[in-house]
Amino acid sequence: MDKQRDNQAAHTLEQQLSDMLTEGEMETVDRKAQERAQISPKYEIRIQTELDPIREETKKFRSMAKEVDGRYDRYVKDEK
Repeated sequence: MDKQRDNQAAHTLEQQLSDMLTEGEMETVDRKAQERAQISPKYEIRIQTELDPIREETKKFRSMAKEVDGRYDRYVKDEK
């Protein structure tokens, strides 16, 4: 009895999915515009800041906990 109920539920779900996929019009996509949107830009925008965010974050973390290795020492060592 459970198997029959499961089969019927699966059939109902498949029918609903089929109806959802076949109803309405298909979306048309401008292929050229989509290809242009996927191409990465040639230029980067860089912003010069007064404070180094990595250095500031490293100092903040070091004030809270001890570092296991010295991988970020170079950011703190060059401090002004």
